[in-house]
Amino acid sequence: MKKYLLLLAVIVTVFSSCSKDSFDPTKQAAKDDAAIQAYIAANNINATKDPSGVYYQVITPGTGAYPTVSSLITVNYTGKLLNGTVFDSGSINSTALSSLVKGWQYGIPHINTGGRILLLIPSALGYGNTAQGSIPANSVLIFTVDLTGFSN
Repeated sequence: MKKYLLLLAVIVTVFSSCSKDSFDPTKQAAKDDAAIQAYIAANNINATKDPSGVYYQVITPGTGAYPTVSSLITVNYTGKLLNGTVFDSGSINSTALSSLVKGWQYGIPHINTGGRILLLIPSALGYGNTAQGSIPANSVLIFTVDLTGFSN
């Protein structure tokens, strides 16, 4: 009987320790928001928080109409982490905005053609709690994006 109780105690301990490591999206969102606010303060950025949770700074507004999530966009961009590590840089040509990370879908419609925007994207609107190449899980993403054109 003691063997069974010991075995049961071990099983309960193993399962309860696993549940402590589970991902909590609410805690991660709060952590991301605090990290973004600290980055904004440290870098003297005048950013606006979108209702989605994306922070953005319109550097150059551009002219004309605004793209929508269904637009095909052409951009030049640089992506980096909060620690300054650049993880990607390049161009995207005639790609559906709806196919890109949610943070872009919320941020890019704040500028027009010829515009430049700084996006500070919480992890849930980027790659979430999954690592993506050189981007660690739960990473806040920072993008500088130049919208060179779009079509609906």
